[in-house]
Amino acid sequence: MKSFPIVCVGGSAGGLDAYIRLLQNLPPDMGVAIVIVNHITMFPTQLHDILPRYTSMPVTLITDHLSIVPNRVYIIPSNRDLHVDGENFRLAPISKPRGWPDVITVFLNSLRQCWRGKLVAVIVSGLDGDGAAAMCAIKDIGGTTIAQKPSTASEPDMPESAMASGCIDFVLSPEHIAQEIILIARAEQHLNTTTSQGVTP
Repeated sequence: MKSFPIVCVGGSAGGLDAYIRLLQNLPPDMGVAIVIVNHITMFPTQLHDILPRYTSMPVTLITDHLSIVPNRVYIIPSNRDLHVDGENFRLAPISKPRGWPDVITVFLNSLRQCWRGKLVAVIVSGLDGDGAAAMCAIKDIGGTTIAQKPSTASEPDMPESAMASGCIDFVLSPEHIAQEIILIARAEQHLNTTTSQGVTP
């Protein structure tokens, strides 16, 4: 069973700026998978075409049954719910086709139930409050929860909704979010190394 960290970056309106600033500050070999869950449903995503300009990690539009591997950036396709099934992504018809989507919450809840590795939930710029409902559950299982600092977001609704959950560990700019992810990745690599060598951390 795979157990490397997964970082879910959830956003919507104004999220592109945050994704770019985040990826520009992440090294390509951290040993984590970055999953960008952008909850736009009305038209096809272009993120898999835009974001490769800002990272040397491969950027992949998720397809059903796609295997999850570290050191990649994955993009949710438009108008789909995203789940994890063992070591693979699973796509499903969107469960909330009207009103504000909750695809970030759906994915985080699936990770909480089905992924053994460290989880990092990041909420960046966007309207409404998708993702906020899952923050406490992620924190309860030892995950790390991060909200973009509202003053650095063009649409602060989503970060502020996440903060209102009372379960956010860090409130940071995208650049500082990247620094925190690097620290988490290094700590997980150290933990895995000492465990594999039979050393009690």
